[in-house]
Amino acid sequence: MKAIKRVVAVVVVLAVAAGVGFWERPVSYFNGAMYLKQCLAGAKSRSVTVAGHRVHYYAEGPTAGPPVVLVHGLGGRSEDWHNLAPYLVKAGFRVYLPDLPGYGRSEQPADFSYSVPDEAAAVVGFLDALGLKQVDLGGWSMGGGIVQHVAFRHPERVRRLMLFASIGIKQAPTFDVRLFTPSTPAELAQLNALLMPNPPKAPDFVARDLLRISQERAWVIQRALDSMSTGQDATDSLLPQLKMPVLIVWGDKDRIIPLNQGETMHRLVPQSELDVITGCGHLAPVQCSAQIGPKVVEFLKR
Repeated sequence: MKAIKRVVAVVVVLAVAAGVGFWERPVSYFNGAMYLKQCLAGAKSRSVTVAGHRVHYYAEGPTAGPPVVLVHGLGGRSEDWHNLAPYLVKAGFRVYLPDLPGYGRSEQPADFSYSVPDEAAAVVGFLDALGLKQVDLGGWSMGGGIVQHVAFRHPERVRRLMLFASIGIKQAPTFDVRLFTPSTPAELAQLNALLMPNPPKAPDFVARDLLRISQERAWVIQRALDSMSTGQDATDSLLPQLKMPVLIVWGDKDRIIPLNQGETMHRLVPQSELDVITGCGHLAPVQCSAQIGPKVVEFLKR
């Protein structure tokens, strides 16, 4: 009986500790669940050195499959593609999902600019480190601007290009960009309303942890925003010079980067096609992957 009581006491203590931990740092528990889900889905978590810094990435799908590299957006991470990547894996592609320098589980070098051109150079360094001579390349939001720079400067490395609600067109935001680094629950709610139609309300203890993380990482995002605000990252003049096939995917409810910018990109790239996803906002690759996935696979298999 004493042994049983000791076991019960240990279980109770562990349960209480887990509960307190979840209350204090819920996002770390959500992240752990996401990492486990990726692992169970067959994604291999790996790291490689690019320009002296560690870059984390996932690799999934058949090793001999055609390579696809997907680049996340501002404040994002490789796991953001978890709903879309399975469509490519099932279709036989080898999918690589890097965390850009400064994001996810990659290093946050203090001497890095976090500008779009420098992140583009890091993506090229990532391709070099893995020995990927030519890939199908996709980018979402800021990641879309990054892959446009890669495709323009290294067209031989990009077979097909995919832009998901991408930056690039020189057009001032219609909202306060300080919302990208929210510091209050009200600002977090405003950001969520920009990111998606009818956003769910985060519980107070989750919002508190999200705000803590936001402030810890604000310096990286601010550097990226400072660079983008100069207009030097704009691709208006680059887009007409792209020669590879381009797929442009946009949610018609996007309030971060409105659909009119996708339509402008489509006009600037004669060989592009524009797919508008009805009812979706800026998070379309996550929330509307069922509509987007088959379109992407069909585009890449032509």
